[in-house]
Amino acid sequence: MSAPSDLAFFSSLAKNGSLSAAAREFGVTPSAVSKWLSQIEQRLGVRLINRTTRRVSLTSEGEIYLAEGRRILADIDELEQTVSSTRAAPKGLLKVNATLGFGRSYIAPALSKFARQYPDLEVQLQLTDRPMNLAEEAIDVGIRFGEPPDSGVVARKIANNRRRVFAAPSYLKVRGRPQVPNDLAQHSCLILRQDDTAYGLWRFTKGRQTQTVKVRGAMSSNDGEVVLNWALDGHGVLMRAEWDAARFLRSGRLEVVLDEYDLAPADIYAVYLHKQNLAAKVRVLIDFLIQHFNGTTRKKDLAGNPW
Repeated sequence: MSAPSDLAFFSSLAKNGSLSAAAREFGVTPSAVSKWLSQIEQRLGVRLINRTTRRVSLTSEGEIYLAEGRRILADIDELEQTVSSTRAAPKGLLKVNATLGFGRSYIAPALSKFARQYPDLEVQLQLTDRPMNLAEEAIDVGIRFGEPPDSGVVARKIANNRRRVFAAPSYLKVRGRPQVPNDLAQHSCLILRQDDTAYGLWRFTKGRQTQTVKVRGAMSSNDGEVVLNWALDGHGVLMRAEWDAARFLRSGRLEVVLDEYDLAPADIYAVYLHKQNLAAKVRVLIDFLIQHFNGTTRKKDLAGNPW
């Protein structure tokens, strides 16, 4: 079996393209490089490189050895960074991005507790109405609803979060309670225009059946808190994540309707750029958030109160 040093040597040789260039990188003679290569080929029983006076080219076996070798080296590097990060004390600047409402109500209090545990960290929370670009803004951790479609980021779920349909008792008293999703066509619905997605399309699932309802209403906004306040004032039916409406359910200012139907989840994720760059400060924050929210959502809502 090839040692990591052999794999690293062969990868460097292929990158440099010649025995002399590889020799200069390793600080040895070209004959020493040739001898090292011959030992690897003898052990494997195949020729990995076609040698010429100036350049080297890979054989088909060499191509396979190089591709798999680089993958193995990357796995070893990731393993070492993961192990070393568990011992490293988190320090430095930690930049976190979250949406306005959820950031104020839940992430900010969580970071207050987190900062007490890790006083060597400088925590910076940036609240925006839309998710920030992690790379462009040098954000360490972003908080997102729904698993991000961007394959360039890594996502870890920190909490479950259902979407539900709500209305104020005053509205339901006048307009009646919808019994099936199609009943919403006869109701005033409060529409949230957000994230450049198709607005006014509510998708319901019950068992194996899914139906999409185009809802309408005289009032809409791109701000979730505004739309929620309109629902509290009795202007119509609202679809919103349960964390946002939990306190109003407890007080009786909102009621759940069509609760036997499921909507697309709004599960909460922490996202960061690359596993290979998982610094100690990022790892401890995500682990903390998972523990923090799991401790409040297992039998309670995200505010820590029973349903």
